[in-house]
Parts: sequence; C-alpha cells; structure tokens
Amino acid sequence: MPRPLGELEDAVMTRVWQWNRPVTVREVLEDLQKERSIAYTTVMTVMDNLHQKGWVRREAEGRAYRYTAVSTRAAYSAALMNEAWQTSDNPAAALVAFFGMMSPEQREALRDAVRIVQPAEDADGAGASDEGGRGDAGAPPGEAGR
Repeated sequence: MPRPLGELEDAVMTRVWQWNRPVTVREVLEDLQKERSIAYTTVMTVMDNLHQKGWVRREAEGRAYRYTAVSTRAAYSAALMNEAWQTSDNPAAALVAFFGMMSPEQREALRDAVRIVQPAEDADGAGASDEGGRGDAGAPPGEAGR
C-alpha cells in the first residue's frame, strides 16, 4: 500500500495525471509558480523522489528527463480507500460511516460503480474479497499486496 502523497508530491502528481503525457521538471515548475514561489531544484528533488518511490517513470531527453505517471489518480485513490478499509477494526462500520459522509451525487456514482463491477463478478464468480479484487493497481511497483 502506498503512503499518502505529501502536499507538494500531490501538487506535482496532480499535474502529471492531468496532463497525461511525459512532462519535464521545467513544465511542472512553471505551472506550480502560478500558485507559489518554488525553486527548480525543489521540484526536481520531488520528481526524483516520486521516481524513486515508483510513482513515475522517467526517460532521458537530452540533459533532462521526461516523467510519466505509473498509475492513475483513480487507482491511487482506490488504493488509499482500500488500505483505510482493510486496517479498520470494524470494516462494515467504517463503510457505513464513509457512505454517510457521501453527497447524493457521490452515492449515485457509487451505485453506478457497483453496477459496473457486479456483472464482471457474476460472469467469473469472483468477489471483491478474492485475490483478484484487492485493488493493488494504485500501489507503486513493489507495494502491491502489502
């Protein structure tokens, strides 16, 4: 399970996910500078850390790197929710409390998601608690199943 991203890591990854293409430190820096004062070396260090943690892959392009997300924001969010649910001493109560916090729109999105998942489970007989439904897709490499 991935640890939650720090505030600056999240700001960087948000851009990588939104742009959905290989990005340079300079591109991320210039966009971040619209919101805050930040140094090139700070962004470079954060992106290197994200690479070391397995959140992004990078390819050399001249003297710079281009960074690409390893997984999606949705997969990351799902992994965090899965971890929170698995570590609860009462998962059913945690889900009820979570559902109670949802807006009507979020509950409708949940119903839509369940409708999408149920036909696949009915077809292969697998449930969400089976090995195939663990939700590790959002974990960086080497973290799946932890």
